[in-house]
Amino acid sequence: MKLKLGYQELIANAMAQIETVPLEQAQKLLDDENAVFVDIRDVRELERDGMIPNAIHAPRGMLEFWVDPDSPYYKPVFGEGKRLVLYCASAWRSALATETLQRMGVPGICHLEGGFSAWKKAELPVAEKHSKPHPG
Repeated sequence: MKLKLGYQELIANAMAQIETVPLEQAQKLLDDENAVFVDIRDVRELERDGMIPNAIHAPRGMLEFWVDPDSPYYKPVFGEGKRLVLYCASAWRSALATETLQRMGVPGICHLEGGFSAWKKAELPVAEKHSKPHPG
């Protein structure tokens, strides 16, 4: 099956439209109260690999709903006017998500160069994501 548009082209198109923050600049944003790191990976990835300290988790499948004030799933953190730094494992999902949120009109949106895998490889700070206790 030949697709009209493959994932590599989707990512390349997104990368041409969005801001990518280099690791060194991103590390400086860790202490910036006007910046929020948004981890869009699956919760199992966070529990297994950790996450950037003080990042919020917004699963990729819910992101557009959490960002839109008209959505019943809206999360106020997305409407505070802070710089949002999205990231995933390899900067593929975050590139696509950043492009979508930018198209939605979210200001100050960017994503992390190389994703969380590059962050860890550079030995930058990592926090543990604790799994929620199961009831019963």
